[in-house]
Amino acid sequence: MLGSDNWDGALMLTYATFKILHVFGVVLFLGNIIVTGVWKYRADVTGRPEVIAFAQRLVTLTDWVFTFGGVVLILIGGFGMVQVAGLDIAQTPWIRHGLIFFGLSGIIWALILIPVQIMQARLARGFEAGGAIPDRYWRLNRQWYIWGSIATVLPLLNIYVMVQKV
Repeated sequence: MLGSDNWDGALMLTYATFKILHVFGVVLFLGNIIVTGVWKYRADVTGRPEVIAFAQRLVTLTDWVFTFGGVVLILIGGFGMVQVAGLDIAQTPWIRHGLIFFGLSGIIWALILIPVQIMQARLARGFEAGGAIPDRYWRLNRQWYIWGSIATVLPLLNIYVMVQKV
């Protein structure tokens, strides 16, 4: 168990390595979902089809690289620390609650946000050369902002739960 006197240097190094991966994943994940929302909003308010289409392409690209990459590192690091520390997820409320928040955010991404982004990307290809932005794009955009906000607040709550261990 973490913190006990029988931890040797190799075990501490293994735990520290998983912790670094976990924290780096959190930075990538949260940094991307927050920054993407900000710069996408800034692109949307220009009303310029070519700017909005460019931003939409980048939403997809950065989600694959940074959001998905962050998720992978979060999971590897988190489950690695749990394993090394010998923790029982079912008996550790802060890990269980954190996984619930993380899972709910993932469900929103998988069931709502990714399909909305795919539809928006298809629509954006039609107006990226300067054509009119269809009303459907803006309706999908509202959904993206609403559900994206919820999917962003959940990991922020997760940070609170993990840091405070509640």
